Amino acid sequence: MKFIGIIPARYASTRFPGKPLAILDGKPIIQHVYENAAQALDGVWIATDDERIAQAVELFGGNYVMTRNDHQSGTDRCAEAAAQLSASVSFDVVINIQGDEPFVRAEQIESLKACFADPKTEIATLVKKIEKTEVLFNPNRPKVVLDTEQNALLFSREAIPHIRGVEKDAWLAKHTFYGHLGMYAYRREVLQQITQLKPSVLELAESLEQLRWLENGFVIKVGQTTFESIGIDTPEDLEAATQYLKQRE
Repeated sequence: MKFIGIIPARYASTRFPGKPLAILDGKPIIQHVYENAAQALDGVWIATDDERIAQAVELFGGNYVMTRNDHQSGTDRCAEAAAQLSASVSFDVVINIQGDEPFVRAEQIESLKACFADPKTEIATLVKKIEKTEVLFNPNRPKVVLDTEQNALLFSREAIPHIRGVEKDAWLAKHTFYGHLGMYAYRREVLQQITQLKPSVLELAESLEQLRWLENGFVIKVGQTTFESIGIDTPEDLEAATQYLKQRE
């Protein structure tokens, strides 16, 4: 199977305008994402609606696709880019890599790719075992429960499942909880199908687009990783990432 990566990147951001072009360790954030993703894929493209991002990608020798400026999600932007690429590029699976995660690892992408060893896999995503109580009860870190076949049963911003009769600070000792990492892989035709779906009841309640797919009968295979996701949403996150790199040196 041939796997390609698409990195949605927009310039506008309420908390951090121009985030993809912010400099981290001498490179734009988007360049870090691109170069790390390229280690594990047959090709990588940045999908953007902004000429400034396109010019930056050209400068570091990357590939990009210009997309519309009215997309509501990264998945929608990926779908448009994939439709454009399908005229000239051969691929079976698209991996959607968030453009604000400069420390994405090849091992994480390989875990996603491995999900497609099962020919029934339509969509795949990543989870990591939760090890801290503050993460378990953080609504900004979605949780997921799995079935015996390692498919997602449900995603929620709440801690699921609820451990009845146990104090919350003891839940991690009683059950293995999984946090969701927002990286997805889709078969080419499935990506186009899910972007035609209307927002669903659960999606609107939780503000999690993957619930729309589950409600419409799509199966989401789950790969596991031991590597934490480190995203950059604010200038303060960028400073923290800079300090993280200094500590690794």
